[in-house]
Amino acid sequence: MIESILPLTAEQLQKVLPSAAKRVPVFIEPLNLAMSEYRITSKNRVTAFLAQIGHESGGFKYVEEIASGKAYEFREDLGNLEPEAIAAARRQNTTTGRFYKGHGLIQITGYYNHKECGKALGLDLVNHPELLKEPINACRSAAWFWNSHGLNAMADVGRFDDITRRINGGYNGKADRDALYERAKSVL
Repeated sequence: MIESILPLTAEQLQKVLPSAAKRVPVFIEPLNLAMSEYRITSKNRVTAFLAQIGHESGGFKYVEEIASGKAYEFREDLGNLEPEAIAAARRQNTTTGRFYKGHGLIQITGYYNHKECGKALGLDLVNHPELLKEPINACRSAAWFWNSHGLNAMADVGRFDDITRRINGGYNGKADRDALYERAKSVL
């Protein structure tokens, strides 16, 4: 059985993500709930998770991707050409790439990912992807993604670079992710 280090305290989270100091009070409770729900509870899991979401969200600053989403417009692999996706985006006077750009602490991207995440969380993310900007949903979506992509098992054996690749598709921000990971390990 894996020993749980939860709940994290606000002080611990602030030490891991000093740039998030003003946002820690808003995110600490939803983060603990989401990590518990998806069994991100051991030191190895929590440290890797915090490093990844810390980087992806800029220290909880961004729960919606900064880029416009234009790069995702014709991404069939993301489902952004599906009729339901196009119709939902049109109802909001936008395009699928912009509508389904990254949301939440781990940046859920594309129609397919929003749809699957919505099913898992009981949210209508097909028509309301902005729901992932709410702290509880931002945290739960990140934990759902983590769990659904088998990242607990990777964290258990220290495969942090493989986790980065699974989340990012490459190694963008590797130095920052690595620094956050080392800080999290020292704090926790």
